[in-house]
Amino acid sequence: NTALEKDLLPNLEFQDRLAYTSQILVSRKVNNNLSVLLAPTFIHENLATRSIENVDETTVIFHDEDNNQFAIGLGARYKLGKRWSLNMDYGAHLNRNDNSNFKNPLSIGIDLETGGHVFQMHFTNAQAMFEEGFLIQGQGDWGDGDFFFGFNLSRVF
Repeated sequence: NTALEKDLLPNLEFQDRLAYTSQILVSRKVNNNLSVLLAPTFIHENLATRSIENVDETTVIFHDEDNNQFAIGLGARYKLGKRWSLNMDYGAHLNRNDNSNFKNPLSIGIDLETGGHVFQMHFTNAQAMFEEGFLIQGQGDWGDGDFFFGFNLSRVF
């Protein structure tokens, strides 16, 4: 995690930046248009995620998560046509502390296939693109209209 700042964490060492993720991906193509995914996930953070609670103007409380985190991901893809699909993904963080200011990630996207290219447009409340950040550090709240837009382009050779 290169986002951790040495100025804020003066005793930060290299191993504190490391996290490990293991997933079992179970998927099924239900029919020609619908595919679903279930992804039980285990994440170990050497330096646990920290949530900040502002009690008042002068009092701040830090809440650390456990180093070992569990989540379950749910995903689906529905083909709207030969070249278009609607994708949805949700991650439930199973042992997040009650005081956390992070949210479970919900993503909605569209894929457009153009022959050799695939254009992907995503709306999500989780800004990070790596599993640890995406699943357990979602910062936006869909209820407040707080989400992010992402765009990918891939080329098949």
